[in-house]
Order: sequence, then C-alpha cells, then structure tokens
Amino acid sequence: MSKRRLWCVGVCLFALVGFGTANAQEAKIGYVDMKRLFSEAPQVQQVRDNLDREFRPRNEAVLADEQRLEAMESQVQEDGSLTLSQRQSMELDIRNLRRSIERRREDLAEEVRFRTSAETTALEETIELAVAEVARAGQYDLILTSPVAFASDRLDITQDVLDWLEVDANNASISP
Repeated sequence: MSKRRLWCVGVCLFALVGFGTANAQEAKIGYVDMKRLFSEAPQVQQVRDNLDREFRPRNEAVLADEQRLEAMESQVQEDGSLTLSQRQSMELDIRNLRRSIERRREDLAEEVRFRTSAETTALEETIELAVAEVARAGQYDLILTSPVAFASDRLDITQDVLDWLEVDANNASISP
C-alpha cells in the first residue's frame, strides 16, 4: 500500500472514530437476550403445548405398537411350544410391525420438524415485532441481540420484551 493511500485510510478512520465518539453519547442502546425470550415467552409455551396436543396421539400409538412388538419378540423367544409354521408366521408379523413402526416414526419425526420449523418462523416474527415495538416505545437507537461478548444489566430490555409478549399473548387468547 502506498504512503498516500495509508494516509487517506488513517484520516478516514480518525474521522469515523471521532464522529462515532461524538454521536455515541446521544445514542440509546439496548440489549435483548434472545435465548431467554425463546425459553420464557408465553407464545413459545403455547406452541409447545399445541404441538404436543397435535402429535401426542400418533406418538402414543407408535409406543403402543413398540410394546406389542416387544411382547411378540418375547413370545417367539420364550414359547417353545410354537410349531415351525407358527414361529415363521410370528417372525414375519414381527418384521412387518418393526418396518411399520420405523416408517411411522420417521414420518412423525419429519412432520414434527416441519411444524416446529413453521412455528419457529412465526415466533421469530412475533419476537422481532416485540423487540421493535419496545425499542420504538423506549426511543432506542440500537438494539443488540445475543450472543454478544458483554452487555451490562442496565442495557438489558429483555424483561420489557417479555412483558410485551405476555400482553400480546393475553390479547390473542381473548380475541375470537
């Protein structure tokens, strides 16, 4: 790099630092702990409850079939009175049931992942709106989100965002 170019870069950096220092005193900065929001927001718990209600019956059906499979496997291993054709028939039933369980488990896991992803996207939008509304109401110039190297407690507005989300959740449950 030439001396002239180095000098220009230095002047620009000095100007930016000087300008930034003068304006930083006027800027209002806040911090939001996103991990805390995604663990404590009432909307997160609502989504968890809804997904649990939606997928619990299918999961319980698979669990019941797994217990039935274990019982069948035990019977084949322990029952010495089974004829060869009975044993072969049960082993075929066991193999088919095991395949059915595996397919249903995979399908269920895929659907849960898809629904969780869709719900997470909706939650992210709600949380971004909450952060923006709290920032506007508090006249913040900049909001930082986690992870950051350090943020003092006096900058942390996470509880304000959680309060906003609580009001929003209550309003949503009241609306028809």
